[in-house]
Amino acid sequence: MTTLRLGTRGSELAVTQSSHIADRLRAETGVEVELVTISTLGDRSSAPLTTFGGQGVFVAAVREALAAGEVDLAVHSLKDLPTTPDPRLSLAAIPLREDPRDALVARDGLTLGELPSGARVGTGSPRRVSQLNALGLGVETVPLRGNVDTRLGKVTSGELDAVVLARAGLSRLGRLGVVTEAIDPIQMLPAPGQGALACECRVDDDATIRLLSVLDDPDTRAAVTAERSLLATLEAGCSAPVGALAEIVNDGEELWLRAVVGEISGAPSIRLSASGSPDEATAIGERLAAEMLAEGADQLVSASATAR
Repeated sequence: MTTLRLGTRGSELAVTQSSHIADRLRAETGVEVELVTISTLGDRSSAPLTTFGGQGVFVAAVREALAAGEVDLAVHSLKDLPTTPDPRLSLAAIPLREDPRDALVARDGLTLGELPSGARVGTGSPRRVSQLNALGLGVETVPLRGNVDTRLGKVTSGELDAVVLARAGLSRLGRLGVVTEAIDPIQMLPAPGQGALACECRVDDDATIRLLSVLDDPDTRAAVTAERSLLATLEAGCSAPVGALAEIVNDGEELWLRAVVGEISGAPSIRLSASGSPDEATAIGERLAAEMLAEGADQLVSASATAR
């Protein structure tokens, strides 16, 4: 029996996500899957992601190993994947998405609204900083990097009052018990693609493309396609202060996309929405991005990049 080599980052979350995909492939196709861990720039550097753009820092080495034939497929957090396609690779499957919301983990079980003025909230995301500042809660945002346990430990030790993480990652790690609030997208829109996984293989590997196709979820693919189309049209990288969330509604007949672009300070910001058929996901994202650009979104993205 052929064994597929699955390339993954070595972090606990990445290995957990990749193991989940490996288990599904074994169960649904009967193939054997071996995990191969690959070190990435994002793993090796402790510098803030914004200092080197954030674009692709967690996936580049894995994708190069895939293109070179060192592994047969790769699993990424979709939000880390650059929006510019790699002609060597095929995004063969986007499985059913986890809850895409951000999650607050705060001392004493506090919610966002209960945090006192001056509370220290850790996050390494300009998108989260921008939206937290826009809420006008008077909290202080503190730059934060590291794995999930490192970030949670900042709260446990009292160094920080709270941290904001992706709920999906905590769910996959079995750590939802630490969440004190799943943040409503009305308050904080997630990163484009947040909560979804990307399964890639080589574009000429028809056998693996067929195997991965059984994992693909059409509704999730349509939603994240709209979100990533917006991000690409804005010409904003994954570290830009851009939030977007698409949902399939009305029994699958409509796609509704909401997006926000802001400055790190929280003001001004542009928040708009668009809708259409899921079959037009790319066009919906492009159309909404064009509307945001007409409102000055490019200037906000540039200003935030300068501020960082």
